[in-house]
Amino acid sequence: MPFVNVKLIKGVFNAEEKQDMISKLTDTMVSIEGEAMRQVTWVTIEEVESGEWGIGGHCLTTQDVKDLQSTPVS
Repeated sequence: MPFVNVKLIKGVFNAEEKQDMISKLTDTMVSIEGEAMRQVTWVTIEEVESGEWGIGGHCLTTQDVKDLQSTPVS
């Protein structure tokens, strides 16, 4: 039974976006393992408080992630 655990910084994604993540991640696992696995595929979302997530020794905040979301990819 697949278990997908997603960790996000709190306040970045709204409820609708999180539901979309759950649905799409489930669909992805089903595409790999087969439709019979849909009913036993678990997806959880855990939110970490802003500033309590670090990458490369630097804390990230909700605003940092929102800034990244609006940055064009080159």
